[in-house]
Amino acid sequence: MKTEGTTGRVLRLLAMLQQRPSWTATELAAELDVTDRCVRRDVERLRTLGYPVRASAGVGGGYHLGAGTRLPPLLLDDDEATATAVSLRLAAGSAITGAGEAALRALTKLDQVLPPRLRAEVSALQQATETLVGVTADVDADVMVTLARACHDSVRVRFDYATHAGTEQQRTVEPVRMVTTGQRWYLMAFDLDREDWRTFRLDRMRAVEATTWRFRARAHPDPAGYVQDAITTAPYRHHARVRLHAPAEDVRRRVPPQVGRVEDERDGWCVLTAGGDDLDWLAMHIAALGHETEILDPPELRTAAAELANRLTRMAT
Repeated sequence: MKTEGTTGRVLRLLAMLQQRPSWTATELAAELDVTDRCVRRDVERLRTLGYPVRASAGVGGGYHLGAGTRLPPLLLDDDEATATAVSLRLAAGSAITGAGEAALRALTKLDQVLPPRLRAEVSALQQATETLVGVTADVDADVMVTLARACHDSVRVRFDYATHAGTEQQRTVEPVRMVTTGQRWYLMAFDLDREDWRTFRLDRMRAVEATTWRFRARAHPDPAGYVQDAITTAPYRHHARVRLHAPAEDVRRRVPPQVGRVEDERDGWCVLTAGGDDLDWLAMHIAALGHETEILDPPELRTAAAELANRLTRMAT
């Protein structure tokens, strides 16, 4: 009989239960080279750890893993761990609502326990894979994992950042949250050099490094709202606010989150906030939504709308 340690034997038992729908106690005892009584004790150990090991009596009965009320830890072999990590990296860039964030959280947990040789395999597979999706900004999954850990552990991050003007600067920040629009990923963080909150596009980051310097969380704006304001209005010369006679959900289907922010209002109206460098362009796109509209800000947008109406009238006649 083998002198294998209890922990190793229990892990082997778990792996066997995951491989087949059902095992008899005799079969498990033979595979593990232990007694039936030892198998029963190890099954109880798994149940204590949260694994829903079910037992059925009679002919054809035995032990099997059932569906539990909570998800216990999984035991993955090398191939399964590699396949899971690659799938999570691909899903982390998904435009499906909630899928990208959930995949990133799971990838962060898995990456912490992957041995270096498997991490290298995952990286190689990722580099050899292409995905046909819409227009998106590619982000290195390692950057996302590093930032996710830094947000969770409250540690400062250093990185090189390519600005909109094309220059590259080194930044040191206290990261709070990553936000995705479905096409791009953004980091909301406190910029220590500028002593203010900033938004950074992950695809413009290089040489991302989490330091060992921990920080105490500051009071901060809502990350999703802050990032949306930063990308829809802040970069532009003009900031437009209009009331639309339409349900907010209908307008959100027409206006992506990286283009404008839509807020619910009473009596079937909503408020759209968007930015642009040209008032004529703003007037044209707001009119193209096809809803009854009241211009709130800026007053100059009314002039642009009137000029657009005159041009359209001349075209029609």
